[in-house]
Amino acid sequence: MTEMRVRDDLIARPLSGTIGAVIEGVDLREVTDADVAAIRRIWLERKVVFFPGQHLDPDSHLAFAGRFGDLTEGHPVIPGIEGNPKIFQIDYSDDREVYASYGDAAKTAGLDWHTDVTFVRRPPMGSILSAVTIPPSGGDTMFSDQAAAFAALSPTMQEFLCGLTAVHDGQQAFQYALDFIGAGTWEGEEVTMLEQVTHPVVRTHPETGERVLFVNPAFTKRIAELELSESDALLAFLYRHAVRPEFTVRYHWTTGDVGFWDNRATQHAVVGDYRDQKRVIQRVTLRGDEPV
Repeated sequence: MTEMRVRDDLIARPLSGTIGAVIEGVDLREVTDADVAAIRRIWLERKVVFFPGQHLDPDSHLAFAGRFGDLTEGHPVIPGIEGNPKIFQIDYSDDREVYASYGDAAKTAGLDWHTDVTFVRRPPMGSILSAVTIPPSGGDTMFSDQAAAFAALSPTMQEFLCGLTAVHDGQQAFQYALDFIGAGTWEGEEVTMLEQVTHPVVRTHPETGERVLFVNPAFTKRIAELELSESDALLAFLYRHAVRPEFTVRYHWTTGDVGFWDNRATQHAVVGDYRDQKRVIQRVTLRGDEPV
């Protein structure tokens, strides 16, 4: 993809060979149906898109996200901001006890590679981030293209993986928080326990038809059809392969930026290199489907 001029004042500029684009020339508070269609085409192709300098308030953030799908709660366990459960605030300096569940993330202000909330039956379709407070240095987010990662595997490995399923589990990451608050909410239903779910190791993207590697080190626990030692070895290889540099893009946030990623076809990681500087990003999440 070279620079794409969608119309005279709307331009998409790619950020890497396969993933990421900056879209300029649009005010997200006033998007038209044509804008939404154009953004969706670019988003599906590039997997994650960024809109500099938007400075959305919560209502505008929710309204823009709602143009692309049904909204769900920001997280099935961690509560949203006061008065609006559909906005999940990412702030590792938050001193509420429930945020101690972040463990190492709270200490390092970063998160390792993961795909959001794959421990539920219908993981999110995507998420829209709004950068509220960004440190003067550090705090980037990295994204990896899981369709490109699958395509780079040998045909024999691809065929093997397409016959496998994997168990996903959110207990290690979020059981403490759930115990503390008693119950969360997801897709309008109460969450009182974190049950394991099984997803295909390779899912078919419901809009593009691409085959996408769909395991991640945060929530995938084992491959169901293999012995544990075999599963551990294969998953270790896939985790390394999935985030090879040629599949990735790294974005440096500026206050007011908006980022929108396809959770069905990516992993992401927060770089914990900003020490005690303040970093606050708000997330709105789109309802997904059951991976097949």
